[in-house]
Amino acid sequence: MHLKSILNVVSRIIFTLGLTMFFPVVISFFYNDSHILSYIISSFITITLSLILFFFTKTKIKFSIQDGFATVSLAWFFAALFSTLPYLLTGVIDNFTDAFFESMSGVTTTGATIIQSSINLPNGIESLPKSILFWRSFTQWIGGMGIIVFSIAILPLLGVGGIKLFKAEVPGPITDKIKPRVQETAKTLWFVYIGFTFLQILFLFFAGMPFFDSICHAFTTMPTGGFSIYNESIAAYESIIIQYAFIIFMFIAGVNFALHFKALSGNLKSYTNDYEFKVYFFIVFFISILIFFNISNSNSQFSHENYIKSLFQTVAILTGTGYTNSNYEIWPFFSQLLLFFLMFFGAMGGSTSGGMKISRIVLLIKYSLTEIKRMIHSRAIIPIKIGNRTINDEIIRNTLGFFLIYLFIFVLTSLVLTFFNLDFVSALGASASAIGNIGPAFGDFGPTDTYKSLNSIAKWLLCFCMLLGRLEIFTILVFINSIISKK
Repeated sequence: MHLKSILNVVSRIIFTLGLTMFFPVVISFFYNDSHILSYIISSFITITLSLILFFFTKTKIKFSIQDGFATVSLAWFFAALFSTLPYLLTGVIDNFTDAFFESMSGVTTTGATIIQSSINLPNGIESLPKSILFWRSFTQWIGGMGIIVFSIAILPLLGVGGIKLFKAEVPGPITDKIKPRVQETAKTLWFVYIGFTFLQILFLFFAGMPFFDSICHAFTTMPTGGFSIYNESIAAYESIIIQYAFIIFMFIAGVNFALHFKALSGNLKSYTNDYEFKVYFFIVFFISILIFFNISNSNSQFSHENYIKSLFQTVAILTGTGYTNSNYEIWPFFSQLLLFFLMFFGAMGGSTSGGMKISRIVLLIKYSLTEIKRMIHSRAIIPIKIGNRTINDEIIRNTLGFFLIYLFIFVLTSLVLTFFNLDFVSALGASASAIGNIGPAFGDFGPTDTYKSLNSIAKWLLCFCMLLGRLEIFTILVFINSIISKK
């Protein structure tokens, strides 16, 4: 590995993060919450250390694929590490483990929180200063499309290793450039991302949500993050229009951003022509209808209220946003199990959602069916296609490997969590939620609970799972393997 090149690129990314810490300074000044100095010091520490690292590692950038994986892994870790500073220096979180958990949950767009009602925070999340509420949302926003992609877009100096970083960071089994140059691709993705964020802010504001609330929630919807500024999440808003606005934008965030770009370029048929999009739409429609009939039958009330709850939670869990507009733990077990399965699915490849991604699920199903056909017709050459696209063997092997490793990590994490005396429902839910970047889970960590009571070692384990899930597992594993192989 080219260690100097890796650390030099990481230093530039952390420098950018340090600059963004001036945004909560403005919020703190505007709302006069007396935390301005905390953000200035946080920014100063981050920028200073990044500059020191930059000058000590100054070199001509040389990148291999391995280096790309290492850079992405380290950049995400250090982004989470330095993002803890505002939490610690403002005093809203009093220990490093909890601050890191909240921070990692933010930059990986997981949305799991440790913040709950206490002596210092009598009303839980709603007791937090406006500037911290903004910072929580902002960390999810920059983590959504990717700190790496963001850096490629605004730092031309990274152009040398740009494609290697892009492939390491962008989610999904197939990484396509929508522009000839990766830097142009990153900029295009970010323009689309920013455009939808701005559009949601306007939608929410004109639907009756306060402007500050609109900004914070738009910043956590498009990255499918789910941090809310209220303890009750979206259930705090009784407006049907606001809830439908969230459903629409969560669904949009779960779509491959390359399709959005094509549609905005005039090719509206890009959605209907895409096989994965059709499956995505069908899953949302079919599962929400199943849940609607299930919960309506249980309380003998086939109402619009039950329908919007079903649709909202289906989209929120499938995309990994993790918002809640109802306590789904009081729903029938059939509906709860459907939501649990959706935690593994994720939305489309190339979106900001977590999970395995629908394209991988479809590929696994098609591969299984093809193998059955090959057993019957042993001499037949049967290609595997998704839509009109023939999938080569390398992608199939990668997908099978990803699936097996994903399940192995889920099972192993669940076992370790039960060692800390968690019941199996809580352990399974927390594991699926962390690696799928969902946020709320089941049992002790349901939609009305937080992760505050979790054992410290277990919190670090879930932080690792969040990072694995956000970076599609292989990125981290390749990085770890490269370190081990050097020894």
